[in-house]
Formats: sequence, structure tokens, C-alpha cells
Amino acid sequence: MKIGMIQLLVEGTEPDRNIQRALTYLDKAVAQKCDLVILPETIDFAWTHPAALQQSKPIPGEYSNIFCHYAKQHRLYICVGLTEKEGNQNYNTAILINNEGAIILKHRKINLLEVEFPYYERGNKIEVVDTPLGRIGINVCADNYENGLHIGHALGHLGAQLILSPSSWTVEHQYTEKEDPYAEKWIKPYTTLAQYYNLTIIGVTSVGYIVGGPYEGKKMVGGSLMVSSNHVKQLTTNEFSTELVTVDLTLENIERKGTQIGENLIERGYKFIQQIN
Repeated sequence: MKIGMIQLLVEGTEPDRNIQRALTYLDKAVAQKCDLVILPETIDFAWTHPAALQQSKPIPGEYSNIFCHYAKQHRLYICVGLTEKEGNQNYNTAILINNEGAIILKHRKINLLEVEFPYYERGNKIEVVDTPLGRIGINVCADNYENGLHIGHALGHLGAQLILSPSSWTVEHQYTEKEDPYAEKWIKPYTTLAQYYNLTIIGVTSVGYIVGGPYEGKKMVGGSLMVSSNHVKQLTTNEFSTELVTVDLTLENIERKGTQIGENLIERGYKFIQQIN
């Protein structure tokens, strides 16, 4: 299959502009005959923007319906991150929409950063879904931190061949392109999951300067990643690098299940129990 990674400029409290920009790049993905496209985290209001507290939408709802309609019209799978309103609570949510326009998987971010606590409630569910493209799991950004990697391990144990992770990776404003902010922070945990479970994991992040909220003044510089058991692909790294990159991908067959997975991890040197001194 062909996957489109859309590394997108996301502006704080500009949902209409952000979504229109996403649709423009989805058009490019359709023109390149993509089967599945992944977009960044909270592309409506941007990550931790205070406006989302009052203006976010339910899922299904106004913003998710736009992507569902597009997916059905163009026979395209879409994974996108949105702010979800449920009752009086907000969630940092990623959805997977199939090529008939139905939401077939929804994940609410679990490994929230402390600065997110005023903006989002914690999710409580980890799932995968079987599709004609393969068995897919989704999570969001810091769900793949090393200290939250058990979430990715759970998806691996559920037999995920592909993990999609809408993200919003940030760096300090003084960051320059001569530095590599992601080797330890993202490439290492992604590689851990990919190699232990023979899966592919894709994290697509936004770009641009952060306005509003606790990270105001920082910036998002792209560098989106696709990591498989034997390959790493990284997109352009700078705050202006809005782009669509397509990848032809063949998912690996995963035949192990249940305790076979744990036994295989032990054979590969993984240690489940850490001794407490």
C-alpha cells in the first residue's frame, strides 16, 4: 500500500484554516494514489491551546465529519488527531477513518504530559482494528515516550502490524537544524517497538510556532518518522517544512500471538521485570 505522511502547519485557535490546509494536502495524497494518510495531533486548535477548552467538538461531530466525508468521497483511509469534547471534558484524540467514511478506531491519549492536565482528560482504552490494509493500532504522541512505551507494547501484543501516531513534537525556539532532537526521544522507542514486534510505526508531527498555552514561544519542527524493523525514514526538520511524503509499504506478517509474543521478546533479550533496589 501507499501511505501519505502529511507534516502540516498547525496554527493555534485556527481550526478552519488548519482543516482547509489539511484538505489541500489530502488532495495531493489522492493525486498520488495513497491508500492511507496520517495527519498530526490536534490539528483543529493545536496542542494545548486554551481555545479548545470551550470550542472543541464531539466525535463524531463537525470536524471529524469533514474528514469522514472526504474519506468516503475519495475512497481513502485517514488517521487524524482532533480535540474531542464529551460532556464537560476534552480528550486529545486520534481517529482512524476507513475508505467508506466510517470511524473504525478511536484512541484518547493516555500518557499525558503534566502541562496537558488542564486541557485533556486521560484515555482508558487500547485497541487494534483489522482492515484490508492490515491490523492497525493508533496512539498519540507521548504514548510512545520511553516511559509510556507499555502502550505501544500493548498494541504489539494485540498483533498490530502498523501503529499510527498523530503527534505534535516541540523544541525550544533556539533549536537549529544542525541539531537532532529526536534520536533518543523518538527514534529509539519507535525502533524498540518495530524490531521487537516486526511492525511499522509512523509518527507525523506538525510544524510552526506555538501561540497560546503553556508552550507558547516554542516551535514544532517536523522530522516526522516512519520506522519498520529494518528501515527508518525521517521527513524534513524545520519549522517551515509542511510537506506530503509518500511511502510504499508492505506490512510484515505477524503469526505469533498470546504467550508466543512474550517468549519471542525474551529470546530477543527483552527484560519484563526490573528489580527494585
